[in-house]
Amino acid sequence: MLRVVIDTNVVFAGLTQRGNAASLIVDAWLADLLQVYVSNAQAYEYADVLSRKLSETRWQSMKPVLGTLLSQANFTTIYYSWRPTSPDPGDEHVIDCAMNASAIVVTSNIRDFKTAKESL
Repeated sequence: MLRVVIDTNVVFAGLTQRGNAASLIVDAWLADLLQVYVSNAQAYEYADVLSRKLSETRWQSMKPVLGTLLSQANFTTIYYSWRPTSPDPGDEHVIDCAMNASAIVVTSNIRDFKTAKESL
């Protein structure tokens, strides 16, 4: 099974839009077709972004779905940090999670992760 760390931009798009690649990734996560890894920082970021960008009503309806996704995820302890490897410091926790979990990053923000790929 594919070991992945899913960036927040993919989770947000997958939960708020239908018929795109991100929604297929979230559907695969819900169906247990992916081995998804998250860190505590990433789980908090998912909730933070969704709660800020969605209306209160939509956020309340999305919370159980996020809870289901996180209950199916493998929480990863960050033993070592490779910082700084990304031009966006907000992406460092995603890279750390992927490296500690021996997983690949699924993101729509390829530009910021290209530097990390080259340096690691």
